Amino acid sequence: MLRKLFLPVIAGLLVFACDVNKHHQQTGTFKVTIENAGMAHPAVKSGVFNTPVGANNPGLILPGQSYEFTFTAPMGAHLTLATMFAQSNDWFYATDEQGIALYHSDGSKVTGDVTSMIHLYDAGTEMDQEPGTGSNQAPRQPAPNTGPDDTNMNVREVNMDGLPSTDQVIKVTLMETGTYGFKVRIENESDDMTLQTSEGGKSVPLSPGVFVVHSARETGLLFQTGQMDYGDGLEHIAEDGDPSMLAEHLDSITGLTVPFSPLAYAVYKGNNPIFMEGKPAEGNGLEAVAEDGNPSMLGTALASEDMVNASGTVDTPEGSSEAGILLPEQKYSFTFEAAEGDRLTFASMFAQSNDVFFTPGATGLALFNNGTPVTGDVSSQIELWDSGTEMNEEPGIGSYQAPRQDAPDTGPADSNPNVRKVDDGYIYPNNMKVTIEMVN
Repeated sequence: MLRKLFLPVIAGLLVFACDVNKHHQQTGTFKVTIENAGMAHPAVKSGVFNTPVGANNPGLILPGQSYEFTFTAPMGAHLTLATMFAQSNDWFYATDEQGIALYHSDGSKVTGDVTSMIHLYDAGTEMDQEPGTGSNQAPRQPAPNTGPDDTNMNVREVNMDGLPSTDQVIKVTLMETGTYGFKVRIENESDDMTLQTSEGGKSVPLSPGVFVVHSARETGLLFQTGQMDYGDGLEHIAEDGDPSMLAEHLDSITGLTVPFSPLAYAVYKGNNPIFMEGKPAEGNGLEAVAEDGNPSMLGTALASEDMVNASGTVDTPEGSSEAGILLPEQKYSFTFEAAEGDRLTFASMFAQSNDVFFTPGATGLALFNNGTPVTGDVSSQIELWDSGTEMNEEPGIGSYQAPRQDAPDTGPADSNPNVRKVDDGYIYPNNMKVTIEMVN
């Protein structure tokens, strides 16, 4: 009898407890800010050539010797290089400020002899003496950086009678290596009679040098004719054949500039509504984000999901009135209402890839921790994932990647169709900074 009396009372208390719990469930308005904390890099690739082919140690190349170096380059890239005319005070062979275009307009590679694109320049950093005889020239000077300053301090082409033609001293050849690869050979074409001096005929050694791969827009990375040397290290090549300082500078401006695409986000309970790890993309629009940076289809799909409590797309950087990608130092932000138990997920394209996207992992990002809203910097939870929809190429190089492809949804299918963390062996810098704050 007592058991029958207590059962309704206990049931009523349980209902009351549930109502109290619902009444005190934590909710709030969250603001999420996504910042591109990466850098804009003028150079795509750079490096030093300093060891003659067949040699074990760095050094000059003498008649009959050569340097070789390789790199990969995207469509539209140019090559700039510099090496010392070692029988001078401060002369160097280089491409002009624009460099050598590496691809023809039809997309085919430029290959073969490109020596006609190489010129002899005066760095304007040291007074000239007769080539091949001066006591302040590298082969004869007592120490590096020796000699009085030039009265004309501007970089300029050398214009002096009696000098050998460029192709009598240097030959530069471009060769194809792989889909986006190039090999450059720099050969010393001089002999003992190439440079005619008051002391007789002499050869012209060529020094170690630097190269840099850049876009057609990024001109004058090593020098600008009619202007003074930048002070980045070109003087050390032109006077002493030492590329180390300029190489270090070039390294500091070389890298992958990575925009982020507009994104789609969802606040949800249960399973991640954008993807499941180890399963193919579901046709909900993730592919369009990951391959082409277009979040509209995914945004529509998320809005119809039962377990999604808030969703949307974000495409306009803060301070801008127009939609666009997120460049370095720019930010996206969005706000939403969320309750305890909700998680946040989003997808934004790593725009120098075939189908890689930023996301807060397979399980999303918890918005509450034991009833306390999660705020602050949560960048450590942001990961790079592969949608498995397109075969990967080297980031920033491939012609099927959004900045270079002819049309959206272009490129061969991935042999592994499953969504997964990026695991292709390439390097993908993760420069996404995400912060969360409560706005009420």
